[in-house]
Amino acid sequence: MTVGAREADTFLFVPLDREQEVITVAEQGGPHRVGVIGGDGIGPDVVAEGLKVIDAAGVKLETVDYDLGGARYLRDGTILPDSILDEWRDLDALFLGAVGAPGVPPGVIERGLLLKMRFELDLYVNQRPFLLEPDVDMVVIRENTEGTYAGEGGFLRKDTPHEVATQGSVNTRMGVERCVRYAFDLAKSRPRQHLTLVHKTNVLTFAGDLWERAFNEVAAEYPDVATAYNHVDAACIYFVSDPGQYDVIVTDNLFGDILTDLGGAVSGGIGLASSANLNPAGTGPSMFEPVHGSAPDIAGQNKANPVAAILSAAMMLDFLGDTEAGDRIRRACADAPAGSTTEIGDAVAARLQGD
Repeated sequence: MTVGAREADTFLFVPLDREQEVITVAEQGGPHRVGVIGGDGIGPDVVAEGLKVIDAAGVKLETVDYDLGGARYLRDGTILPDSILDEWRDLDALFLGAVGAPGVPPGVIERGLLLKMRFELDLYVNQRPFLLEPDVDMVVIRENTEGTYAGEGGFLRKDTPHEVATQGSVNTRMGVERCVRYAFDLAKSRPRQHLTLVHKTNVLTFAGDLWERAFNEVAAEYPDVATAYNHVDAACIYFVSDPGQYDVIVTDNLFGDILTDLGGAVSGGIGLASSANLNPAGTGPSMFEPVHGSAPDIAGQNKANPVAAILSAAMMLDFLGDTEAGDRIRRACADAPAGSTTEIGDAVAARLQGD
């Protein structure tokens, strides 16, 4: 098994440490123990369809529900207690719908829940596949725990005419290299064996220099993988004008956040965009989520497209060792019929039960 091995549209995930023995949950026996965070808005609705499809694929889960998100914060001030984090460390994976509710101040849920999950569980790889035949078949690997999202910075003379705000970007050799190495392993496993580094080395001459040096030094260990470099502004153009040139892309936290939303837009819409937040070393559970947000304007109306959540569920099964079920779910999602949230989920489930 190799990291991100792609065979018949199947994605496999293994620990980064090559000397570590790989023992998947499937090999351990028993149902997978998965924490489920429906969250806010359309989150609970799309998660329900993802779980329905997993069941239709014949995979049994032991689920534990967690009431977290913007609504919970507004109700009693809870964001992410350390006691829940401790519970999660004993789980195999986390399945998240969406979080965010009107009335919650900006940054409260993002930093207190989502970023805390990434930092505390060391979910250092964000993996986002994009597929729209015949032109788009690429995967973006985003470093998920450093960069501008690390929280370095602050205010001086806040709320005065002379206010100063600083926002630093944290880049460590360890953090950059482990992300880059994961991306090379993924690229090596795919048919095209091509990896593009995206950054802004001509202006961000310190962070960019670290990324470029780490990338080039790791590349020497992968002679079969062809490489390229794009400035992030150029990559934004090429994602729209010529996305077919890309196979695997590796980039930092902020650039990856922007590029992956653009990738969703050019591959069928963000409503189809799945993602995995991975701890490849297996020291904690990885987390899987659609990236379309909570869409409070259509919450509870049975209007949300659940395909992104269903595809995220397929990525979760790949990670847990049920790659055959994950592959079947992806095939069942191809050309999914239009309809309500539950109708789409029912149609995908019916395809699985009839194949």
